[in-house]
Amino acid sequence: MTDTSKSLDPLTNQPTLFGHPTGLYTLFFAEMWERFSYYGMRALLVFYMIKGFLAYDDKTAYAVYGAYTALVYATPFFGGILADKFMGPRRAVIFGGALMSAGHLLMTIETPVAFFGALALLILGNGFFKPNISTIVGSLYPEGSAKRDGGFTVFYMGINLGAAMSPLLCGYIGERFGWHYGFGLATIGMLIGLAVFVAPTI
Repeated sequence: MTDTSKSLDPLTNQPTLFGHPTGLYTLFFAEMWERFSYYGMRALLVFYMIKGFLAYDDKTAYAVYGAYTALVYATPFFGGILADKFMGPRRAVIFGGALMSAGHLLMTIETPVAFFGALALLILGNGFFKPNISTIVGSLYPEGSAKRDGGFTVFYMGINLGAAMSPLLCGYIGERFGWHYGFGLATIGMLIGLAVFVAPTI
């Protein structure tokens, strides 16, 4: 019996799986694990600032959380420009993933310097990672390809899957066993995502 799930795209001569470039599935899992780490850490962040060693009041904790979230959404604009001008999207994703991995790891250390250093690394890393992995998804398809929208749909499924799993897992581990274990799980997620991305499949 012939396996029709794998083939070559007649336009690009690249291997495909279920009608999409095989690299899409690499990006799917890389982004899924990156979002796992992001939302897992974010689920713990406010509670950590209030109930953890920082002992912030609610107003201060939410102010820090709001500033962090705003900067996370602002920096991809600059990361995209820098990648276009100097780095290229693949190197930008690897650089951003490395910064975020270091940031998540720093979150396991209970000092104010480590805490704010971690947030800074996560903000900067996200700025490089987030816009450029999406750029790579688009580059897998020829200009005007009818399959590109479907490819992004698959990619966004990875985002949603990672975002759905992590608050439950990291939140439970963090509250049940200790904050650094929850942040450690987020670190592992980011490292897996980075390892998946650098594997020679795209």
